[in-house]
Amino acid sequence: QVQLVESGGGSVQAGGSLELACLSSENIFMVSAMGWFRQAPGQQRELVASITVGGTTDYGDSVRGRFTIARDGEKKTVYLLMNSLKPEDTAVYYCAASKLGKNNYIYWGQGTQVTVSS
Repeated sequence: QVQLVESGGGSVQAGGSLELACLSSENIFMVSAMGWFRQAPGQQRELVASITVGGTTDYGDSVRGRFTIARDGEKKTVYLLMNSLKPEDTAVYYCAASKLGKNNYIYWGQGTQVTVSS
């Protein structure tokens, strides 16, 4: 069982930056991939960014070039660096861990709210 705890959410004006952190209870290199997802009210959860155990990253089209996923194995933490934030980035952001494949996300954090005002 992997427990994930997100932190770093908050409110920011458009154009600003935020950094989210996801602390894992287990070695992050023991899972196939770590990902950040988000869900806005009335919308489906969507992938924001992911990083595989080998270091391959992937981003959603709406955040590519603005967001960066990074990790620190010693701290068992995955980060989401968010720049040039837009009001449409407002959502609850979730950290997740995938096992037995890079898209088998079975462990989820509780989520952290990000609000971007215009």
